[in-house]
Amino acid sequence: MSSPRDFWNARYAETPLAYGEAPNAFVVREAHRLPAGGHILLPGDGQGRNSIWLARQGYTVTCVDWSGTGLARAEELAARHGVRIRTVCADLSLWDWPKQAFDGVVAVHLHLPPDVRPAVHRAMLHALRPGGVLLLEAFDLEQVHYRSGGPGRPELLYSAEMLAEDFAEGGILLLERAQVVLDEGPYHQGPAEVVRAIVQQPAE
Repeated sequence: MSSPRDFWNARYAETPLAYGEAPNAFVVREAHRLPAGGHILLPGDGQGRNSIWLARQGYTVTCVDWSGTGLARAEELAARHGVRIRTVCADLSLWDWPKQAFDGVVAVHLHLPPDVRPAVHRAMLHALRPGGVLLLEAFDLEQVHYRSGGPGRPELLYSAEMLAEDFAEGGILLLERAQVVLDEGPYHQGPAEVVRAIVQQPAE
């Protein structure tokens, strides 16, 4: 039986890119909240579509994912667009997370098991420098009624209540559910239910 890492390596080896080359719409809409020219961490960005877009906007970017195949595709995409990103191949639940090292964290459709999700979300917050901002979009619990993408296991879906608890140490600037129409490569297509959070690390 293949492991989850094997599943993602296989998906990221496919052509075309599993989730397209264009950045996530929420990231584009809210990127103005990230400190200009700052160092941004993108955990679980797979083939790097959001990482490359942010690098093209002038940010320094670190992309962490457990799929070496996905990161190789991200580096190819970065080279094609004439930008550089730093890639780190690591399991986010085991990674030695830096503390107060980034000006922003951007997590898009990163669905973690419930036994590690709260700790990884807290690590994201602690990775921010004072005043840094986290942008997160994930599939809501209601996504079980749609076939437009997302985890096949309901326990991997999120809710606004979960995110409010996970990021309680930060200043929550936005917490919302939204109905969207996805057009992100072969695996994110059609109407979907998402949950979004914008959280700021309190200034010292």
